[in-house]
Amino acid sequence: MKKKSAVLKISTFIVVCLFALNSAVNAQKTPPNTENKPSAPKTEKKANQRPDAPKPALIEPFDKADVKTMAAQCVKFDTEAGAIELEMFPENAPESVRSFLNLAAAGAFDTTTFSRVVPGFIIQGGDLFTNQKMTPELDKRSRRTLPDKPSQIKHERGILSMARADEPNTASTHFFILLSETSTLDGKFAAFGRVINGMETVEAINKMPVEGEKPVKPVRITRAAVAPCQISAKVPASE
Repeated sequence: MKKKSAVLKISTFIVVCLFALNSAVNAQKTPPNTENKPSAPKTEKKANQRPDAPKPALIEPFDKADVKTMAAQCVKFDTEAGAIELEMFPENAPESVRSFLNLAAAGAFDTTTFSRVVPGFIIQGGDLFTNQKMTPELDKRSRRTLPDKPSQIKHERGILSMARADEPNTASTHFFILLSETSTLDGKFAAFGRVINGMETVEAINKMPVEGEKPVKPVRITRAAVAPCQISAKVPASE
């Protein structure tokens, strides 16, 4: 009897051990109660990745325009002091007119200022480095120069002419508008246009406070536009 009782106890012990062992194994297989978020996929740069597209150069629509086409165009400056309208004289200074029309049409003059003012004499603009949105394309364009080809137009009140340094062939994008006759400029600078509307705006800009020849608060060209002239005030250029 005692022998059977001992066997029974041993069997029960073995069963309990087996049950405990099975429970432990199953517990190890149970995943932990945490959220496992998948990691973000890695982005690899392609060896043959397409390069960034180059920025387009300034579009200059009058590069191949003839004299007749350019003569029919007028330029309007909307400025902080009012509007100025200009007619062109390509018959006398074709390359100066071509450059000016291209710059105005391309928006290069937009947001530039009249950065030099000499009371009673001139207002000068065209410095592309006064542009509020200077770009590498404008920087490159500002460095292109024009050959010296002074026209026979007399430098009188309202005349538009190319500015340049003392060195020859240094005219680029700078221009000036005259407030009075200055015969000493005749035959030396390329006069190429004239104000047909807005001399009161030119006068207002010329009367702004200056320090030396630099305006205290330069007047800005908000927008330049090229369009066919509505009314031609042209007279034959002075010989």
